Amino acid sequence: MTLEKIKEIRKEKRKELDLRINLNADTKEKHILVCRGTGCTSSKSPKIIENFRKILKEKKIDNVRVIQTGCFGLCAKGPIVIIRPEDTFYAMVTPEDCEEIINTHIIEGKKVERLLCKDVDDKLVERLDELNFYKKQKRIALKNCGIIDPENIEEYIAFDGYKALEKVLTSMSQDDVIKEVTDSGLRGRGGAGFPTGKKWMFTKMAEGDQKYVVCNADEGDPGAFMDRSILEGDPHCVIEAMMIAGYAIGANKGYIYVRAEYPIAVQRFQKAIDQAREYEILGNNIWGTDFSFDLEIRLGAGAFVCGEETALLESIEGRRGQPRLKPPFPANAGLWQKPTLINNVETYANITKIILNGAEWYSSIGTETSKGTKVFALGGNVVNIGLVEVPMGTTLREIVFDIGGGIPNGHNFKVAQTGGPSGGCIPAEHLDTPIDYESLSAIGSMMGSGGLIVMDDTKCMVNLAKFYLGFTVDESCGKCTPCRIGTKRMLEIIEKITRGAGTEEDLENLEKLAINVKNASVCGLGQTAPNPVLSTLKYFRDEYEAHIKDKRCPAGECKALTKITIDPEKCKGCGLCKKQCPVNAIVGEPRKAHKINSAICIKCRACVNNCPFKAIS
Repeated sequence: MTLEKIKEIRKEKRKELDLRINLNADTKEKHILVCRGTGCTSSKSPKIIENFRKILKEKKIDNVRVIQTGCFGLCAKGPIVIIRPEDTFYAMVTPEDCEEIINTHIIEGKKVERLLCKDVDDKLVERLDELNFYKKQKRIALKNCGIIDPENIEEYIAFDGYKALEKVLTSMSQDDVIKEVTDSGLRGRGGAGFPTGKKWMFTKMAEGDQKYVVCNADEGDPGAFMDRSILEGDPHCVIEAMMIAGYAIGANKGYIYVRAEYPIAVQRFQKAIDQAREYEILGNNIWGTDFSFDLEIRLGAGAFVCGEETALLESIEGRRGQPRLKPPFPANAGLWQKPTLINNVETYANITKIILNGAEWYSSIGTETSKGTKVFALGGNVVNIGLVEVPMGTTLREIVFDIGGGIPNGHNFKVAQTGGPSGGCIPAEHLDTPIDYESLSAIGSMMGSGGLIVMDDTKCMVNLAKFYLGFTVDESCGKCTPCRIGTKRMLEIIEKITRGAGTEEDLENLEKLAINVKNASVCGLGQTAPNPVLSTLKYFRDEYEAHIKDKRCPAGECKALTKITIDPEKCKGCGLCKKQCPVNAIVGEPRKAHKINSAICIKCRACVNNCPFKAIS
């Protein structure tokens, strides 16, 4: 397909889809956008789409289209349905609600109030842009997610898709492209924050008869789903960016390494590749130029270590995923020992916008040293669980309380964990810390790929360190002794502390061991594995000491150190706790104070969480 044909599709399709972004569009046509990201799919959004289409066909309504989209971001309210151009936001929609939406909203022109989204103040919100969740966000990497059908290449083309590639191939040299990326200040979004333009230049300058472009989509941090959502909602933006990268460094072949646990992302990316080939965007002599490029998917088996770039390369080559010693770096000796450029999904998702809007535009967003935006998977003890994209420099307080809606169930903020098993804990005293690479590093945490887990005052920090360390021990590739043995010994010490058998000497040994593992491990994953331990020791040492000296878990999470009791003065004998107990450890007569048999109690806290009189603690 010629470039002129692509331009024609862009022009005609954009007119058709104008109502998606122009909320004042003068049209009788409506588009019902339904989220088909993984979260909403698991809550029957495919059935919602099917029902909408069936009802519209039965009622012979032909001016309404039902569109599957990627993630809208506000996962806590899914499945989400948005009707454009009026931008009406319906939350927690079920397949059974479809007929009412068609009858009331589409036919009668009235809002279905019971399905309108409630903001954190319980105020009904009619439009997406009125929600607090979106007000402080700025979507660049996620720009098309929730707007276009990710399985329709023409919808991507309509919203300036492949226009950046056109600009690069028709009016920019390799050095021009790299300079634009360099001047933008974009840094790698995979965690380390290495300057993207510099990495591209190193790979271009490397000598080699064959070069490769690789996309790292092996998103392994617990609670992280940023890259998955981009691949599900806007796969073509990654393809286009990888092609631009290939042109810039002199590569004609690309690989995306994505974990097999992301079936929707894999299916949509493969479909996007097939469509790009069909439209002759991928292939030889693209649009009559000398540039050729093609892409392949490689599936990972879920090994956390394959998120490390050299272990990823080993896996693509068909070997066990273990990190290589560096130098040489992949820019000089990567895939099959050829110069290789590796960036993650979110990094690539920024490229087309930088090329189209310019480096100056992008560098005006964010802070002096951390430019642009960052996507976070916001989870844990926060009201608005979901996917957020904010300018660098936004404070943790703004993300947790303004966007995230604060802490539910009347609890207080205790800590936020950024960077997953490789990151550190950020306590309440640092809530006003700007989210950028340097600021997070200064307080003992790190940006990481973008997982942001919020925890309230019911969480034990010793138990948290044990969880992340246990994850690292299970996922260690075993290549180097500091990581293979050191993290195991650290875990044994923490397990001893949570059992109430720890000593002050154990605490000293734990800290020394953590520092040694950090300094001596071969790869970045081993070097950062002690971070959760070191940061909790720094900010919550008193909790470790309570476990050791007082044989007490202040948060009540460590079962070996916990005793659940019923206050006879507060207990009304309602029997609700008795019904909730899975092991029948609670005894008592109706309307009389109950008791807990400690010998049977498994400390599951079901009674604590369900007592209406707060009599159990």
